[in-house]
Amino acid sequence: MPALPARTFALLLEGAVRGVRRIASETLSMKFSFSIAAATAAMLLAHSSARAAEGDAARGEKIYDRCAGCHSIERDRTGPRHAGLFGRRAGSVAGFPYSEAMKQSGIVWDAAQLDGFLTSPRGLVPGTRIGFAGVPDPKDRADLIAYLEQATKP
Repeated sequence: MPALPARTFALLLEGAVRGVRRIASETLSMKFSFSIAAATAAMLLAHSSARAAEGDAARGEKIYDRCAGCHSIERDRTGPRHAGLFGRRAGSVAGFPYSEAMKQSGIVWDAAQLDGFLTSPRGLVPGTRIGFAGVPDPKDRADLIAYLEQATKP
């Protein structure tokens, strides 16, 4: 292949550099766009989580009836009492026979941990003995958590 004249080579090189700059600019622009989209999605998710956390405690009290077969606010039943739940380490009610998985979970109960546990108890704490599949509806969970926040205060 014959050598290119210097001027032709310079023009080709200049075009290649412009093309690389354009591609780099578009790539950075796309990365920036994805970053903006991710940040927006995170803000919307946080907003929807905050809205869900505003649950209806009165409705949550009715939902708690589903829990009453095994739990009570004031006393242990098949499941541990819920009094003083928020801020309590999972598996720590004296005298209650927790699974080793629950005792070793490291969970300290707050609204976010409860939401995760109520979504999928065995998903959050594999090996727990709870025989409850979870509360699939986010609104029901938010309402239940709102009720528990009020009803379990020491």
